[in-house]
Amino acid sequence: MGKHQEEQEVEKKIGQLQNRQKILLNRKRSEEHRARTHRLIGHGAILEAVFPAVVGMEGDEVKAFLIALSRLPGAQKLAEKASKNEVAE
Repeated sequence: MGKHQEEQEVEKKIGQLQNRQKILLNRKRSEEHRARTHRLIGHGAILEAVFPAVVGMEGDEVKAFLIALSRLPGAQKLAEKASKNEVAE
């Protein structure tokens, strides 16, 4: 095998590996997107179950409602505990 042919084989292999990398990165992004969508739907369902009034609200109204809840006394401490899984159901 000549040096030129060997270089072509190496370039071909590099191209194949780069293509494989693109495929794997796209798959990873797709899986991350699917997991995020699943999480958001689950959180939305929980929000609607706990606060049925949000079902009829627009997005901005839900946001304002949650901001108002976050400003209640003790809300920040409760959120911190929740993020550490210390909140009793």
